[in-house]
Amino acid sequence: MKLMLFSKHLGALSVAQAGRAMAELGFQGVDLTVRPGGHVLPENARAELPRAVRTLRDLGLEVPLITTGILSATDPYAADIFEAAGETGVPELKLGYWQYSAFGTFRQRMDEASRLLDGIEELALRTGVRAVIHTHSGDHMSALAPVVWYWIVDRDPSAIGAYADPAHMVVEGGLAGWRMGLDLLGERIVVVAFKDYVWQPEVGPSGKPRMVRVAKPLSEGMVPWPEVLACLRQVGFDGWISLHREYGNPDVEAVLADVGKDLAYLRPLLASPD
Repeated sequence: MKLMLFSKHLGALSVAQAGRAMAELGFQGVDLTVRPGGHVLPENARAELPRAVRTLRDLGLEVPLITTGILSATDPYAADIFEAAGETGVPELKLGYWQYSAFGTFRQRMDEASRLLDGIEELALRTGVRAVIHTHSGDHMSALAPVVWYWIVDRDPSAIGAYADPAHMVVEGGLAGWRMGLDLLGERIVVVAFKDYVWQPEVGPSGKPRMVRVAKPLSEGMVPWPEVLACLRQVGFDGWISLHREYGNPDVEAVLADVGKDLAYLRPLLASPD
C-alpha cells in the first residue's frame, strides 16, 4: 500500500510548499483538493490542475486522487475537472456528498443520487477518470456502506468505485458494522482514508447524555487498525491510503509534527504481514 496526504491540511501553503513538506515526510503521493477553498479552484481547473500536478511530479510525488465537491455531471466545472484530470493522468476523483436532512426522505434521496451517478458514470468513462464515493459518517447519504454498494454494484468498476473510510465506518458501526462494510465493498474499494476518532460524552439539549465524535491521532482513536488492515488485505486491497489529520492545532508546523507521529504509528502496521 502507498501513502498520500490529504492536501486540505496544508491549505495555507502553496502547492509547491505543501509538496515539499510531504516529500520530506516520505509520502509518495498527494490527495489534492480541487474544490472551493482548495489548492485548485474548480473554475481554474483546466489551467491550474495540470500545473499543480506537474509541480508535484517534479518533487517526486504522484497525484492518485483529487478531492472535489462534484455531485452531478452538470455541476459548474464538473466536465472541466474530469477532463483536466484525464488529460493530466490523474486516475481517481472523489465526489462530494449528497445530504440526508429530513426523516422520510432517505429512499428519495438515495434514488436521486443514483440518477445523478448515471451522468457521472458517463463522464468518468469518457475521460478515463474513476469517480469514488467516500463513506462519511453523519448526515451524508454515503454514511452506510450498503448504500454505497447499492449505488455502485451494477456500474462499470472502471468508472465508479468506493472510497472506504474505516474511521467513519467505525463511527456508524463500531461493533461489527465497519467490518461488514469493508466485506461488502470488497474488491470495489479503490482508495482508503486513514484518520481516527473517539466517542466523547456531553450533555445534550434535552439534558440527557449524548456522544460526540472527536478526532484523535491514529494511535489514540477507537479504530482497530490491525484488524482493518487484515480485512483490507483479505479483500485484495493494495492501493493508495490517504492520510487525514483532522485533530489538533491547525498551524502548519503542528500539522506536520502530528502527521509525522501518525506515520510513525502507521508504517510498522503496513510493514507487518499480519
